[in-house]
Amino acid sequence: MAATLVTGATGFIGSNVARLLVERGDEVRLGVEQGSQDVAIADLDSARVKLEVRDRRSVRRALKGVERVFHCAGVTSVRPADEARLFEVNVGGTKIVMQESLRAEVERVVYTSSAAAVGPAADGKAATEAQLFTASKLGIPYVNSVHEAEVEAMRVAAHGLPLVCVNPAVCLGAGDHLLSSTRLVRSFLLGRIPVYTDGAIGIVDVRDAAAGHLLADLRGAVGERYLLTGRNFTFERLFADLGRLSGVPTPVRIPPRAAEAAAAVLGTGRRAWPITPSEVRAAGNSWTYRSTKAQRVLGWRARPHEETLEATVAWHLEREHDRIARTRRSQQIQYRVAGLALGAAEGALGVVRRAVLARS
Repeated sequence: MAATLVTGATGFIGSNVARLLVERGDEVRLGVEQGSQDVAIADLDSARVKLEVRDRRSVRRALKGVERVFHCAGVTSVRPADEARLFEVNVGGTKIVMQESLRAEVERVVYTSSAAAVGPAADGKAATEAQLFTASKLGIPYVNSVHEAEVEAMRVAAHGLPLVCVNPAVCLGAGDHLLSSTRLVRSFLLGRIPVYTDGAIGIVDVRDAAAGHLLADLRGAVGERYLLTGRNFTFERLFADLGRLSGVPTPVRIPPRAAEAAAAVLGTGRRAWPITPSEVRAAGNSWTYRSTKAQRVLGWRARPHEETLEATVAWHLEREHDRIARTRRSQQIQYRVAGLALGAAEGALGVVRRAVLARS
């Protein structure tokens, strides 16, 4: 029986995809990067293979006897220190995996891209797969890396690779041991998001995202991509819901310019500000999407968002209950005071500007 290879099998999406493939009856081969924590797949009785997607020989060895590939490996950080690795893994690694999959004549590749590869939607709207990518001007390394990676994948598909692409929104749920995409929720619970600005994101339960991968394998059209997203949230609504579920006070809303200035200035001090300018630029957009195409073509559905948020919060609270309780009393107060001060300062500047304009 030919094998099904899952790259990035220890990751949040990859481990959930691997679990569903085992349930489906596939002979699953788990691609594991050396040194990666494998707690997410520790209970799976499937063959492991050392796989470094940036190493062509490693990829070629992993593909021997493989019929189907689920390429889930990737880096999700938006931190500047990770920029080189972002492009090496997301772009370079994807290119190698796709080229070697074509060489190995696999029957199907399901590629985990990201909704971010589509770019943000216009304010108050939701983007579709047909949207033209214009987000490079934002200068967000992660967004540019996943867009370039998808371009590379589609270029190989144009040469005959039977590729289907799925684009999950921000994945939430239990079991994110590597803190890839639920870091936002954890940071909220630890009081590390003192302020927020206007913006919105789409979320999807990781279990639903994994199910979308298998549906894309069965029903997806070669060369097409499918957005997998559930509820679209403004940050105001998301933090309100997280606060209601956890008992953690919500952050302070401040205008975008004040948030970016705070991240730039305070981030250089002795006590680091927990938000980078890149993260502020990302947060200030509407990363909101529609999954109409996946619903129509794949028969995919997302579960109620309440279930996803509850599972995410409960998992992090169970793991770090004491730490979250401590920081709720200390660090959060410090950052909330700073946030209020920044908001007040920005408001005062606005009053001055309006007064000057009125006199001119």
